[in-house]
This record gives sequence, structure tokens and C-alpha cells, in this order.
Amino acid sequence: MDRCRIERINELARKAKEAGLSEEEKTERDGLRREYIESCKESLRNNLMGIVKDKNKNK
Repeated sequence: MDRCRIERINELARKAKEAGLSEEEKTERDGLRREYIESCKESLRNNLMGIVKDKNKNK
């Protein structure tokens, strides 16, 4: 996920705390959050696969 999208998530979070979000912004926020979570999951999977591959090399 690129920095621009993460900044947008943070911007929407600040706005939600201060003034609330419109339905359109809530939908955008939810989509960006799902995208962020999927990106984190994929990164974790890749890291774990690297660990498993390294472990298998050492055997």
C-alpha cells in the first residue's frame, strides 16, 4: 500500500474524531482499511515464507 493511501486513512480517522464522516467518506475509509489489512496480511505471509525457506536451507 502506498504512502498516499495511508495518509488518506489517517486523514479520515482524524476527521471522524473531530467532525464525523459522511456516508461516502465512511465507505471510502472502510475500503481503504480493508486494503491496508490485506496488505499487512500479505506482507506477514511473505515474511513467514522467508523464515520457513531459511529454516529449510539450514537443515
